Amino acid sequence: MSHLPVPDAHHAPAIPHHAGSDPDITPAAPAPAKPAHLITLALIVILTGIGAGLGGMLLALLLHAVQHLAYGYSLRNIVSPETFLMGVSAAPGQRRVMILTLCGLVAGMGWWTLYRFGRPLVGIKRAIAADAPLMPPGSTLAHVLLQIITVALGSPLGREVAPRELGSMLGGWLSHYARLPLDQRRLIVACGAGAGLAAVYNVPLGGAVFVLEVLLAAFNWPAAMMALTACAIAASVAWFGLGAESQYVVAHFPVSASLMTWSLVTGPLFGLAAHGFVKLTAAARRDAARGWRLPVFALINFVIIGCLAVWLPQLLGNGKGPAQLGFSSALTIGMAGLLLVLKVAITAATLRAGAEGGLLTPGLSNGALLAVVLGGLWSLIWPGVPMGAFAIIGAAAFLATSMNMPITAIVLVTEFTRIDHDFLVPMALAVVGAMCASRLCARWPRWGRGGKPADQPA
Repeated sequence: MSHLPVPDAHHAPAIPHHAGSDPDITPAAPAPAKPAHLITLALIVILTGIGAGLGGMLLALLLHAVQHLAYGYSLRNIVSPETFLMGVSAAPGQRRVMILTLCGLVAGMGWWTLYRFGRPLVGIKRAIAADAPLMPPGSTLAHVLLQIITVALGSPLGREVAPRELGSMLGGWLSHYARLPLDQRRLIVACGAGAGLAAVYNVPLGGAVFVLEVLLAAFNWPAAMMALTACAIAASVAWFGLGAESQYVVAHFPVSASLMTWSLVTGPLFGLAAHGFVKLTAAARRDAARGWRLPVFALINFVIIGCLAVWLPQLLGNGKGPAQLGFSSALTIGMAGLLLVLKVAITAATLRAGAEGGLLTPGLSNGALLAVVLGGLWSLIWPGVPMGAFAIIGAAAFLATSMNMPITAIVLVTEFTRIDHDFLVPMALAVVGAMCASRLCARWPRWGRGGKPADQPA
């Protein structure tokens, strides 16, 4: 994780280092920024928030529209109480196979065409690097739409990278046209990514913390104010099309001594599992199919997923359905274990086949499913805790470790579920245990190789 130097909003950035200059020469102290420059910076932050909010809203509406058309449910309302899991469960098995076959064709031919004829992609981490290259609009937009459409058709990868890339691209180009200094452009790109996340999931605080903890790896007040402003604006803009609903519906779960003890004991287990998931997905991305193999592998991969979905429709999509089942205490230990194994397998296989997407929601789902298994076994010894309470804590612990963002994960799960404030204590205990176990694994010579945060492409 790179540490991005964040400029102080009250000072102009340092003089950039050009090729051929003497690196030992220290630039002169910058002069205070002019009020007009600060007004321009504030305007770009606001425009980035509005643009990311509109982009995230439109991408989410596109996702719902494709889902409803593909599986034939809620055709009159793009946003409806009927969930994707309800829709695919009601669809005939043959339709699931047909739609996943279509998904394989779209993914294989789409990404093959993009890599063959499009401009090279610039990821978010690359866009906030020292030279801050601009993200190519055409290739980035095609990449974004491919992710959204394939997830809508049933890909097991997440949809969150697409709105983040769209927000980053918009912020980068706005900063470029406004002729902002390089350091400030990189900060706007990061804010655009957080704003896209905030818009599509209605998590304004989570989006801002994501910017500071994951993308910038630093905290100062100017950066915090810019991130909070962009994310709050983006989330509020997205309300016009998506509403201000939480992502998951959960009941009231009391915090008990049994739950606290379980969180402390099982935290390291989530860390070990998430560390293995990171290594698996990193290897799959590193060896992803390219060239003629991409459309072939993608088609085979998605046909297999479609066949599995004939019996297990819960496998389709980014994992939101299984996570909701876990939070609702609607899964048995056996079903949760089966879904966990198959979800991990098809997620890695999809990355290996060359498809793209995020791993935030899949990681959340994996944590919830693993928690149901561990919580069910714990209840044999110390009963009394609902499975949903275990699932929420496990989701936070797994997500924190798999994406290397402990604070962001706690904030995101809290905003996703709007769980009671008291749950922050067992969540924090589980997250700390998971992160410590993962860090120990990373230092072990044999098990530490090949690990990168699960949502970061190679």
